[in-house]
Amino acid sequence: MFKKILVANRGEIAVRIIRACKELNIKTVAIHSDVDTEAMHVKLADESICIGGALPNNSYLNIPNIISTIDITGSDAVHPGYGFLSENDKFAKILNTHKIKFIGPSPKSILELGNKSNALKLASEFKLPILGNKDSKNIEDTNEALKIAKEIGMPIVIKAAYGGGGKGMRVFNNVEEIKIYFSQLKAEAKNYFGNESMYAEKYLTNAKHIEFQVISDPKNNYAEIIGQRDCSIQRKNQKIIEELPSDFVKINNLEKIKQNIKNLLLENKYEGLGTLEFLYQDNEIFFIEMNTRLQVEHPVTEEAFDIDLVKYQIMVAAGYKLDLNNIIKRNHSIECRINAENAKDFSPSPGIIKFINVPGGRGVRVDTALYTNYKVNPHYDSLILKIISKGTDRNESISIMKRALDEIIIDGINTNIDLHKWILNQKDFLIGSYNTNWLEKNIKSFN
Repeated sequence: MFKKILVANRGEIAVRIIRACKELNIKTVAIHSDVDTEAMHVKLADESICIGGALPNNSYLNIPNIISTIDITGSDAVHPGYGFLSENDKFAKILNTHKIKFIGPSPKSILELGNKSNALKLASEFKLPILGNKDSKNIEDTNEALKIAKEIGMPIVIKAAYGGGGKGMRVFNNVEEIKIYFSQLKAEAKNYFGNESMYAEKYLTNAKHIEFQVISDPKNNYAEIIGQRDCSIQRKNQKIIEELPSDFVKINNLEKIKQNIKNLLLENKYEGLGTLEFLYQDNEIFFIEMNTRLQVEHPVTEEAFDIDLVKYQIMVAAGYKLDLNNIIKRNHSIECRINAENAKDFSPSPGIIKFINVPGGRGVRVDTALYTNYKVNPHYDSLILKIISKGTDRNESISIMKRALDEIIIDGINTNIDLHKWILNQKDFLIGSYNTNWLEKNIKSFN
C-alpha cells in the first residue's frame, strides 16, 4: 500500500480523499493556494504546502510546483480528485516519468477515453451507440464549426474534448449563435482544462442523462459496472440533482451494452474508476463521453450500494485485487449539489460563512469542507456542499432529502438550497417526466 498520497485538489473532494486515506492508514499531503491556507483539507492533512496564488493556473494547475512538492514531501502517489488535473494525460505521464503513481488510468487511457472526440470513435468500435460522426475531429475555428453544424443539422452541442462538469460546452440552435459564441467557448475550454480542442454532436431535445459507474482492474482481467445513475436535472449542462437507480429508464439491449462497456475497458487496459455517460430517449441510449476519474456524484453510488469507491480506487492503483461480484444495491439514493450562488439569478456568492448547521439523522450524508468563519473564495467552482439521502425506495429517499434541506443552515452567503426544495416538490420530478432541458424551461416558475 502507498505510504503517502499527495491530494492534488481542494474543497470537499480533497476532504473526501483524505478521509479514505486515513481509514487506509495512508499519510496525506495537501497542496493549496495562498487564499486556501485555512481550508479544511489543509487542516485535515498530515502535511500541507502552499504552491502558488489564487488563480488555478498559479496553484492547482501548476504542474512544476506540484512535482516539487512531491519531491519535498516524499509522496509516492497522487490523487487528482475531479476537475483540475484529473484528466490531464500530460500530468499523468510526468508522474510516471518520476515513478510516482497517478491514482487513475494510464496517460494512454486518458488520451483515448478522456478526450471526448477520441472516445466517440472508440465507443463506436465497441458497438456503443453514438450521436454524430465517429470520425469527428477537433474543430479548429468558427468556419469549421459552421461546416460541421451543416453536416449534422441543428441543434448541435459543441464540447471541449477534455471537458467535464458542464464547462466548455454549449448548445447551438442556429448559425448566428455559432458565429457569436464559438470563439468564447474555445477560450473557456482553454481556461478550465488547459486545452481548447472541441468537437460536436447532434443535440437531443427530450433526453435524460444516464451514466454507468465503472471500476476496472486490467491486471486481474476484472471490470464491473456499479449501478446506473440518473443525472437529468441540470442547469446549463451542469448537474444539480443525481440519483440511483434511474427508476424511469428502460434501456433496450441493456445487458449487451453493459458487456460491450466491459470489453472496451479491459481491451484498452483501463485502470480504476470511471463513468460512461449517455443520453437516453425512447428506450435507447447514446454514448456522449467518459470521465476518466472520480465523479462529483460518486456518493450516490456509495450510498446505494454501501461501498467506498475512493478506497477501491486507491486499492486498485496500489495493486490490490478486488472482488466486487457480490455487491448489491441496498438503497435508493439522491444527491443535491449546494452551490454558493444566488438561487434566483445564479450569480456567484463568495463570502464568510457566519454560521453553518449541517443536517443529520438516519439516511443523511453530507460531504463538505465548510465550517463557521470559513471564507468561500470567488476563484473556484461554486460547489460547497453535497447532501446525499438514502431510503428503501425513491419516495423515502425524497422525504429524507426534504427533511435534510429543511435542517441545513448556511448563513453569510447565498445558496441554491431553496431551488432544491422547489424541485423536489414539482410534479414532473415526482413522476419522472423531466429531461435535461426541464429545469431551464421551468425555472421561471421558481423565480
